[in-house]
Amino acid sequence: MGGMEQTQPRKRQSPLDRVLGRVEDLDPTNLAILVQRLAGERDLLETVFNTIQEGILVIDADGVIDYCNRAARHLVGIKESEVGKAVLWKMVPGLTRSLGVAFDGTLSEATPVVAQEIEITYPEPRHVRLHLSRLAEEDLDSPRFVVILLDITADKISTEDLVESERVNSIFTLAAGVAHELGNPLNSINIHLQVIQRQLARLEPGVTVGKIGESAQICAEEIARLDGIIRHFLEAIRPAEPDLQDVNLLTIIAEVVALLRSQLEDLGIHVTVETVPELPLISGDRNQLKQVFFNLLKNAMEAMDQGGPIDIKAEADDDFVYIRLADSGAGIERDDLTRIFDPFYTTKSGGHGLGMMVVLRILRRHGSELGMESVPGKGTTVTLKFPQKHRRIRLLPARGESAAEN
Repeated sequence: MGGMEQTQPRKRQSPLDRVLGRVEDLDPTNLAILVQRLAGERDLLETVFNTIQEGILVIDADGVIDYCNRAARHLVGIKESEVGKAVLWKMVPGLTRSLGVAFDGTLSEATPVVAQEIEITYPEPRHVRLHLSRLAEEDLDSPRFVVILLDITADKISTEDLVESERVNSIFTLAAGVAHELGNPLNSINIHLQVIQRQLARLEPGVTVGKIGESAQICAEEIARLDGIIRHFLEAIRPAEPDLQDVNLLTIIAEVVALLRSQLEDLGIHVTVETVPELPLISGDRNQLKQVFFNLLKNAMEAMDQGGPIDIKAEADDDFVYIRLADSGAGIERDDLTRIFDPFYTTKSGGHGLGMMVVLRILRRHGSELGMESVPGKGTTVTLKFPQKHRRIRLLPARGESAAEN
């Protein structure tokens, strides 16, 4: 027993290892064939990895990127020439903190397998599912780690949009029911008020009769005002199915600016419009889109109590028309910006908090999108993205409705 010789387990060799083990015995011709074969296999693997939709990176213990496929280069914003020099932690700041991995800038063999959803803000905002694990090759000079990045932005947005749509629809349905029910007692009050006014008309004129008549008239006017508010409210939260026709967005914007011209002049606000020579037409409902630009311009005006410019820029690419409306007003705080589309949320005294929700609902019915950027004290920029006529667009259905395509 004591003299028994211990043997080490033999390391499994790949066919390539066996070939490379005899490389010294190869003549120049067979060596050239081997090099060509290796280059071909490398090109094949490179093609396969670049075809994969997931981002694949190989990093060392310091986070230096040794390999990066095409999808990963797109997600983290790295150039092919930077591979071998760029550090992942610098390309995606805050990544180590997001992963919850406690280390002083380096990974080790003890670093656990990590699976985490992260948000990347550069080169573009993306939601990514990240998987980090150590390469288990025993003959590596130093630890290497593989990072797999799966872009889940579309799934994330679709889920959030669905939840938000359901929540908004339920609130609007409740609000519409309450508004409708308010109309019944208002009608009853109005009928009885008319009876009182007819009875007053039969009495002898006097100070008391005159005062009662004035009060009755004020009540009648207020009832008419409330009835108008309810009617417009119901029209706003239950927009009709868009009557799609060929429309020129610049024409609609010009009509809205003309409608608000006196108010703009009183506030010292001047509107400038910059556009490409021939802005493509879109399919849209003129009246609904007019309401969109009216609400956006009113919001901009209310944020510009010191006057100033509102710049509108219209441009297009092969598929979309873009309208950017930038004001120079007070801007919106970050916390408020995240809630600007919430129903009944408003920072304005007397505001009902429905304007931007109505805008969003109309745009969705047109297959359009809205983006907003704001800097407190400098202003807000709203970007609208409309599909051109030749694109088939999906009209987002209201609750209980079926989807329609144009």
